[in-house]
Amino acid sequence: MASDPFDTASLAATTIFDTPVVRSVLRWLSSALLRAFGWRLEGQPPPSPKYVLIAAPHTSNWDLVLMLAMAFMYPLKLYWMGKHTLFRRPFGPVMKWLGGIPIDRRSAHNVVEHVAAQFAAADELVLAVPPEGTREWTPSWKTGFYHIAFEADVPISLGYIDYRRKVGGLGPVLRPSGNIQADMEQVREFYTGVTAKHPNRASPPQID
Repeated sequence: MASDPFDTASLAATTIFDTPVVRSVLRWLSSALLRAFGWRLEGQPPPSPKYVLIAAPHTSNWDLVLMLAMAFMYPLKLYWMGKHTLFRRPFGPVMKWLGGIPIDRRSAHNVVEHVAAQFAAADELVLAVPPEGTREWTPSWKTGFYHIAFEADVPISLGYIDYRRKVGGLGPVLRPSGNIQADMEQVREFYTGVTAKHPNRASPPQID
């Protein structure tokens, strides 16, 4: 990996959301699959053209499939952050085409600054961040999503996938105040009761 922990080149690359024919076909296919499996959408995207999207809870590879299907339905041009190991050959180009941006956690000390700069340079940017940082259980969420939004001065959309109700979508919009403890109370209240595919792996929506 390069020394830059945030692969900014991925933002300039063509993604699945930029391919007109494929995009139309996949929007139809996404609608058909969601209906066939009993899933439905709730909520609307924020009016802002730039925001951070919380992608939670995240306990399964199916979360990505559902997130992309729902992005097509809205529709959204969605980028999402994932650990760099997901982008190893031969799947790396495919993952980037799906909107993935590899994050190397071994050199992640300045990710917030890199991502905030990309928000400042873009006219439109929707970036999904899984706050758990892993599909396995952890005692708390990572705070990168919050600091990115605060530094970039963009809102946070509370995205969710609830396997119990088979409902996913976009919840309330939070404008980070800088008081992360107070803002996280609102986040925690919203995600209480949202059921992951593997509830025993779901990390509590709280910070250390």
